[in-house]
Amino acid sequence: MLYLAVGCGAAIGALCRHLSGPMILSLSGLGPLWATGFVNVAGSFIIGLFATLTGPDGRLLVRPASRQFVMSGFCGGFTTFSAMSLDAFSLASHGRIVPAGLYLSLSVALSLAAVWLGRGLGLRINA
Repeated sequence: MLYLAVGCGAAIGALCRHLSGPMILSLSGLGPLWATGFVNVAGSFIIGLFATLTGPDGRLLVRPASRQFVMSGFCGGFTTFSAMSLDAFSLASHGRIVPAGLYLSLSVALSLAAVWLGRGLGLRINA
């Protein structure tokens, strides 16, 4: 059941990632890097919030399969580390070293900030 939960979560996460790209591009008018960055930051927020809410001190009691459905499955399928790496490589290989470094730095920093914010929100909800 655990494997099925993770697989279903990953499929849903990947579908959400795929659908979010065109939506983000049409709403923002920015390039594809922004769509990749958005899903990485949003996924980081979701996993930080859900991990805190469903952890040992959390308010939500969920079964292990449900927890893995969201954290390993959905968040794993939704976020795009490999796409982020390819985007950065593409920038760098075209001589755009500074934008590549800035993109990677912002992606990692904003994703870490999103996990922190998600965890903080989870802790406030748990209190």
